Amino acid sequence: MLDSLLTQRCIEALLFAAAEPLSFDDLAKRLPEGADIGAALADLHARYAGRGIELVQVAGRWRFQTATDLAFLMTEEREEPRRLSKAAQETLAIIAYHQPVTRPEIEAVRGVQASRGTLDVLLELGLVKMRGRRRSPGRPVTFGTTDAFLEHYGLANLADLPGIAEMRAAGLLSLDLPPGFSVPDPMGVRPGEDEDPLDDGDEAPEFAQDFLGES
Repeated sequence: MLDSLLTQRCIEALLFAAAEPLSFDDLAKRLPEGADIGAALADLHARYAGRGIELVQVAGRWRFQTATDLAFLMTEEREEPRRLSKAAQETLAIIAYHQPVTRPEIEAVRGVQASRGTLDVLLELGLVKMRGRRRSPGRPVTFGTTDAFLEHYGLANLADLPGIAEMRAAGLLSLDLPPGFSVPDPMGVRPGEDEDPLDDGDEAPEFAQDFLGES
């Protein structure tokens, strides 16, 4: 059995060398049986608190990253991300809090017709995915968020979804939301019981409208 310090050193080495965040199971596969991975992660998390880099859990996986309060130092090193339109931000927020959700359900929450181009770009960016089909007439496709969504917004899981103020600060929502827009309790996010798996050959539809132009 590895002692605590050696387990921490091994985890540091694995996370530092990994091209992407590692899950608990990923670490367990590489460490000797009996290694107390949970305790080592907790110790590392505490040890790096307040340092220039920190150990964080995102989408159920662990990684080292620049301390949040020092992110401004990296602005010139990163490519400016593709900016979502107001409609895309609102659609993404609705999907996150109401998933699994269909296009008509998104329209009902927003109060306006959803541009198919908006869903297209969210699919293209990997922030949402087609989950399945609703057990209702027409069997409409349902949408949900991805691990990439959790990673992009620094969430460990869907239970960490913030409220409206926090979502605005994080860039999830625009500052001028439509009247009546509300955010339900994130703990209400559950897999749909009236949802079937996608059919073989189901693909994201071809959308033509430019999402950047939608208001």
